[in-house]
Amino acid sequence: MSSEKYLNPNVIAQVARLDLRAKFIVEGFLSGLHASPFQGFSVEFSEHRKYAPGDDLKDLDWNVYAKTDRYYVRKYQAETNLTGYLVMDLSASMDWCGIREMEKAKVAGGRSLKTGHSQDENERLTKFEYCICLAAALGYLMIHQQDPVGLVTIGEKIKDVLPPKSKRTQLGNMLAMLSNLKPAGQTDLAHGLSQLAAMIRTKSLVMIFSDFLTDPEPVMKSLYQLRHRGNEIILFHVLDEAEVEFPFEGLVEFVDVESNEELQLDSRGMKEDYLRGLAEFRDKIKQESIAAHIDYVPIHTGVNFDKALLEYLLTRQRRV
Repeated sequence: MSSEKYLNPNVIAQVARLDLRAKFIVEGFLSGLHASPFQGFSVEFSEHRKYAPGDDLKDLDWNVYAKTDRYYVRKYQAETNLTGYLVMDLSASMDWCGIREMEKAKVAGGRSLKTGHSQDENERLTKFEYCICLAAALGYLMIHQQDPVGLVTIGEKIKDVLPPKSKRTQLGNMLAMLSNLKPAGQTDLAHGLSQLAAMIRTKSLVMIFSDFLTDPEPVMKSLYQLRHRGNEIILFHVLDEAEVEFPFEGLVEFVDVESNEELQLDSRGMKEDYLRGLAEFRDKIKQESIAAHIDYVPIHTGVNFDKALLEYLLTRQRRV
C-alpha cells in the first residue's frame, strides 16, 4: 500500500506517536500531490516572481532570464515567509467519537447496534484527535517551508500560547504541546479569538480548528476583528462523521458532554430534521465566512487529511 494510505484518518488512528502521525500525513499528501493534477504546484514555492513595472532593476535575476528569456525578481524574506497561527478549541464537545460511543452503548446494553461500519473500522479519531493530527501536519509542513508557525489554545479565554518561530526545534515544542492538550468543559471561543486579534502584531494566516458548536454570531464578530486587522483566516469546521451522517437507529439517549443533560429521542423520526438543521447551520457559517473573505472548510473525521492540507497550500500560494 502506498504512503497515501496515511491520509486516511482510520489508518492514522492506529499510529500512536503524534510526530509519526504528522510525518506520515505530510508524506502521504506530498506523494499524492505529485501524482495529481496539482503536480506543477510546487510545495517548495518559488523564491521569484514576475517583474512588474516599478520593481527595482537591480533586483532582476539575470540567471533566470538567461534560462527563461523572461524577467523575474527575487522575493525578499518578508514576501516569501508566511507567519501562521494554529488555534485549537479546547471545548469538551471536541472530545467525541460517534463510532466509539455506539460501541460503548452496544456493550453496555448487551445488544447489537448497527453502525454501518465493520468492527475493524471502529478504531476512529475523536474530533479533537483529528484536529490535533491536522494541526501537527500543518505545523510540520510550515516548518518544512521555513515559515514561522505558532500555537494558541482557547478555553474560556486564551490558555496557551507558543509564539511563532521557523526553527526546527519549534516543531518538537509544538508537537509536545499538542500531545498534552486535553479538551474539557465549556469554552468561550469568541472571547479567545478577540484576545488573539489584539495579540497578533503582524499580518498572519490564522488556522482555526473547532466544531463551532456554539452561538455562531459572537464567534463571527471576533473573526471579523481578526480579518479587519489584515489577517487571513481558514476555518476548519470539524465534525464527527456520525454528526454529519447520523447513522443512529431506534431510541437513542444523547448526552451533552459539556452540561451532562440527557435526552432520549427516536433517531429515525428526527433524522431528516436534524440533517436539515445541520445543513442550515453549516451554510450560515459558510455565508458569513464568504462575506468576510474567510476560507471555510467543512470536514468530518472520516475525510482524508489532504483536503485540508491542500486548502492551506492554495491559501499560502495566494498570499505569496
